[in-house]
Amino acid sequence: MELNLNKRKKQNTDNSSTGNSEVFASCTFESLGLHTTLCDQLKERLGFEAPTLVQAQAIPVILSGRHVLVNAATGTGKTVAYLAPVIHQLQKCDPRIQRSDGTFALVLVPTHELCMQVYEILQKLLHRFHWIVPGYIMGGESRNKEKARLRKGISILVATPGRLLDHLKNTSSFLHTNLRWIIFDEADRILELGYGKEIEDILNILGSKQQKSVGKGNTTSQISEVQRQNVLLSATLNEKVNHLAEISLDNPVMVGLDKKIELQLTHQDVKPMEFNGNDILGKDGKLLSSSTEEYKLPTQLLQRYIKVPCGSRLVVLLAILKHLFEKEPSQKVVVFFSTCDAVDFHYSLVSGFQWLSRQQSDTDVKQLFLKCNTLRLHGNMNHEDRRTTFHAFKTEKSALLLSTDVAARGLDFPKVRCIIQYDPPGEATEYVHRVGRTARIGEKGDSLLFLQPIETDYLPGLEKHGVTLTEYPLQKLLDSFPLFGIRFHPKNFVSVDTHPWVVSLQKALESFTSSELKMKKMAQNAFCSWVRAYTAHRGELKGIFMVKKLHLGHVARSFALKEQPSLVNKSLQKQTKKRMRDQKQTNVSKKRKVGKR
Repeated sequence: MELNLNKRKKQNTDNSSTGNSEVFASCTFESLGLHTTLCDQLKERLGFEAPTLVQAQAIPVILSGRHVLVNAATGTGKTVAYLAPVIHQLQKCDPRIQRSDGTFALVLVPTHELCMQVYEILQKLLHRFHWIVPGYIMGGESRNKEKARLRKGISILVATPGRLLDHLKNTSSFLHTNLRWIIFDEADRILELGYGKEIEDILNILGSKQQKSVGKGNTTSQISEVQRQNVLLSATLNEKVNHLAEISLDNPVMVGLDKKIELQLTHQDVKPMEFNGNDILGKDGKLLSSSTEEYKLPTQLLQRYIKVPCGSRLVVLLAILKHLFEKEPSQKVVVFFSTCDAVDFHYSLVSGFQWLSRQQSDTDVKQLFLKCNTLRLHGNMNHEDRRTTFHAFKTEKSALLLSTDVAARGLDFPKVRCIIQYDPPGEATEYVHRVGRTARIGEKGDSLLFLQPIETDYLPGLEKHGVTLTEYPLQKLLDSFPLFGIRFHPKNFVSVDTHPWVVSLQKALESFTSSELKMKKMAQNAFCSWVRAYTAHRGELKGIFMVKKLHLGHVARSFALKEQPSLVNKSLQKQTKKRMRDQKQTNVSKKRKVGKR
């Protein structure tokens, strides 16, 4: 089947990397060259009245057929920037494409949640183009069901790298001879998750950028040359992304890149490259350090940090959440943690902790400290639970999401008002992606970074990239909470730890944790995993986050544990030894039974 994928005339593509605010202010999706029906879908189904800046820059370039590297702030509409041109080209094929023609476009994403999000956007955009079939494949799903869908045919396929490589190797009915587009969404995250080898294998299997396509179905079989177009999108640039661009893009057009760090990439004599540090290539081919690259963040994002002693971290977190949801009940908040165990512990704590903040009669019933719909999300949850949480947080008008970095990349949760980074990210660049869950597409948003007094050297590292944070007024917040009917306004207290409200709430949290064996065990597990994660910081951050500077007794308090860490560790060691003894006894009993037979 010969595809009639007519290219737009090459115009203004060479200047697309810098953009033009005047053109952006006056342009429409129609003026960018998109089909009228598709423009209607963008407005009716997704609410885009006009293109965002990155869409105005990227769509004409992708329509031109050139390879493209897009570097833009998260939350700027990059998904539509690549899906809309692909759909436009496919809908105008004559004759129409069919399911039996196989896959024409492949979108690679790092996580399950982003896979589902892109698929859902596809469904909305293809509402009036029913003959173009969207689909997805990802780990955690039934392989047999995926094979059946691939056998029927998927026009635009969204996939995670591991599962895609599996099907490319083992599913003979997966037809990709008509493949025209390979799109790497959140490329930096794909590589950070360790999919570099899989990506190279995928590119090797799919072949060169030009290949012969064979039509099927009711069309006459004929062979035609199909020009492959690759698109790479990333909110941050580093040596791994640069290497992927080298091996996958041919003389690409740059969109959203600052002139001083534009890449000049060709496929002439491309060999595996070795890098020292976080580097990217300059126009002259020399390495430029990305350590001084300014991060792209929305101007309407209010960024603050809060300096909290380790032992009071938990109380202060709950105080801030209580303040947020009492001030504005209908809002969404995301809190990021470093480990799955920490997410589970805080989720159970927030969901069950009750406390009377003022003296009342004995007949009064305690109420939940935080009256909000609380959800959790991390990589150790099963696929169905992750999907349920993802959809619930998208659709709820008010909710609190406790998550690891699995929710940090690419996910578009509408109306998220505040991002709290309870545990600072292990990579400074990850800060960009976390705060990118708010202040999306022009909306306002707040971000709050928790730091211990010994960790404040983290701030100059962000300032190197143009990120300046102001301090959050913690004392003012704590003084606003009533305790036993009295509002405390201590003018001079030694530290946050001694504030009456903090002391009272900390005691209540420790009592709650110690009274339930399950909660205590979760707190112990969270404590141990948190300490392990704290030691895992790399590079310059290793000199900031040093375990030997921590008071582990205060760390235990931050997980509402009364015991000193040594006692926690001893109790865990005792449990481990007991399990080993029980296992040995079980094995001895089995051997005796076998011997008697």
